Amino acid sequence: MSEKLIDSHKFNLWKGRLEKSGLDVHRVDELYSRRNGKGEVLFSLLYTDATTPEGDKIPPICFLKGEVVCVLICFIEIETREKYLLLVRQRRICDGSLTYEHPAGMLDSESDAASVAAREVFEETGISISKEQLVALNKDPYFPSTGTSDEAMYLFYSELELTSGQIASYHNQSQGLLSDHEHITTHVVPFLEGHQLITNVNGILLDFMYLKDVEDWTLLKQL
Repeated sequence: MSEKLIDSHKFNLWKGRLEKSGLDVHRVDELYSRRNGKGEVLFSLLYTDATTPEGDKIPPICFLKGEVVCVLICFIEIETREKYLLLVRQRRICDGSLTYEHPAGMLDSESDAASVAAREVFEETGISISKEQLVALNKDPYFPSTGTSDEAMYLFYSELELTSGQIASYHNQSQGLLSDHEHITTHVVPFLEGHQLITNVNGILLDFMYLKDVEDWTLLKQL
């Protein structure tokens, strides 16, 4: 049986945030929703009627997506200490091109962002890591598209020391869940070169935040 929008975790998380900010939500129309095989809401296109505490109306369209994770995987070659990014390459609906991104995914109805992040890394790259190997870069979520979506992003990174052969073995591997229309190929590339391939703003931000957190000022100055 399909989950009703008003009963879904994502809807109530979003609506709760609006109300906590003082908005008076008069009406929400469900224009379209996509659900997973369990009938749970994955995302929805909504038309809203809401009034701000100042008495103003806000733009009515919201793409309901919920909380998501994005994970920077940095390979460090044991001998040379050179850093490599493990990216995922796939075509995206934004413009149809092949994009290069950090592994990412939605939390859906789950609340443990680190566990979801570890699972997404495995599903998209084949690397098995525990949530304890992940470093969280933000406690409260960031909103990459505040004008049109409730998407709330948690950013993580993990450093893995490997031999050059081990690093190379993760390049150009087919991954992803075909049931979710994921046709992913892994792409291992030196850090600076990988940074230049990324075109999504959350991925670019994640690169900067990672280098600042580990105090890699040499690479940071070259970005």
